[in-house]
Formats: sequence, C-alpha cells, structure tokens
Amino acid sequence: MTKQTGILYVVATPIGNLADISERAITTLKQVSCIAAEDTRHTGKLLAHLGVQTRTLALHDHNEKQRAASIIERCLAGEDLALVSDAGTPLISDPGYNLVRQCREAGVRVIPIPGPSAVITALCAAGLPTDKFLFIGFLAAKSSQRQSQLSALPVDVGTIVCYETARRIQACLDDVALVLGADRELVLAKELTKTFEAFCHGTAAEIQAWLNDDPQRCQGEMVLMITSTPAKAASDISEQVQQTLKILLAELPVKQAAALTAQIHNEKKNPLYKLALEWAGAS
Repeated sequence: MTKQTGILYVVATPIGNLADISERAITTLKQVSCIAAEDTRHTGKLLAHLGVQTRTLALHDHNEKQRAASIIERCLAGEDLALVSDAGTPLISDPGYNLVRQCREAGVRVIPIPGPSAVITALCAAGLPTDKFLFIGFLAAKSSQRQSQLSALPVDVGTIVCYETARRIQACLDDVALVLGADRELVLAKELTKTFEAFCHGTAAEIQAWLNDDPQRCQGEMVLMITSTPAKAASDISEQVQQTLKILLAELPVKQAAALTAQIHNEKKNPLYKLALEWAGAS
C-alpha cells in the first residue's frame, strides 16, 4: 500500500494579542511533526505560551529556496508540517511563496489555517471604502523609488494599503503628499491588537503632526491606507498648462517642473507630476 503524502499547513498566528490564535491553529501546531518558522526564537515564545512542544526549523527569505526541497521531501514521505511567519498570515509580505508553489508543483497538499492579517484588521476599522482595495506590501526604502511606485499606481483601484516601518513613516508621508496630493485622505493604523493600538485619520500633514505630538506614536508596526481618487487625465489638462510644463521640464527636474506649473496655473500638482513622469519615460 502506498504511503499517503503529508500536508503542509499554512498557519496564521497573532499579530499582537496572543488570544487571537484559533483553536484549530493550536491543534494543528501540536499535531504536525515540525514547524517551519521565519524566526525560530520568536515563534518559540509563542509555542511556549501555547504549550506546543513541536520542533521548529528556520525558513526565511535567505534560505527558503534551499530549505523547500527538504520540507517537500518530508511531506512526500508522509509527514505533516506547518508554516508560520513571525506574525499574521504567512506569505503576506512574509516568506513562504516559493515553498507553497513548489509543494503544489510536487503534488503536496497545502491547507490554509486562516487567522489574523494586519491588512484586513486595519481595513475593517479604518472607515475607508472596503468594497475593493489594493495591497502593495512594503514601499521602497529610497524616496525616489517610493515616489515612482506611488506615481505608477493604477487609477480608481479602491483603498490602497501598504505596510511601513516606524523609521520611514515620516518620509513616506512626505512622498504620498507629493505624488498623490497633500489633500489625499489617509488612515494610519499602528500596533494593531497591542496595548498601544491607534488609528489616525487625516491628510499626510495631519498624520505627521499627530505622530510628532508623542514620540510613542512613532514606534511599532504600521499600516498606511490611502483613499483612491481618480487622477486627472492628460486630456483634461489644458494645452496652456501642458505647454508650461514642457517648457519647465526642459530646464528643471520633474518634481520642480510639476510644482512650478501647478503654482503658476493654480492646478493640482499630482496629475502634472504623473504627466511629466509619463513624458520622461517616453523620451
């Protein structure tokens, strides 16, 4: 009789409050033969709290492709294993994609054990539209790359959701205001499900002021949500405004040319900035 293939369980764990883990997740973590964890020390604390004695092995961005082969081999031999990240649902801006894909290609069954996710947790309490949204993970660390990412966002995709670090949040808000507009409606969620959980609603400048009011607010994990406002199409920008922009672009960087054109003609800076970037990319 052929031995049955094992299962890889993708298990969501708490993003803060340990009471948020499900009974099914705890049972699964106790029953599998091994747990692949992003950080075994971090996961070890959770397992100790839950009374789970299952062995762990490290699976992170730097070793995932190499470690995947041995995990798949164990599953094909009949073992059940679990995959967890440091917090929340694995693969959502966390390691695991290569492992899950290779498991499916090898015929290993993959079963999700649903639970906490910072994206959904933030959205459901933000008061922004949730009928459709675009999750873009972490934005680039460098301002120039971050601005390019923001300017390339498609129009009318619903609420835009990204993760951000406390160290970069102020610079990120600067870029959001520059590229998407200083009056764009935002919500910042921080330390979700933890003691200092907080939501701040306002423009980029208003959220920056809120952060600056208390150093404690500039700590911890953050989720930034941005309302989606259809950008002004190039066809809606008058020929006179476009001509001014072209003249200034011949002498100035994109950012400055767009800002000056907006000031001269009392126009919104964001659509001019996007138009200038399109012209620069086409040249």
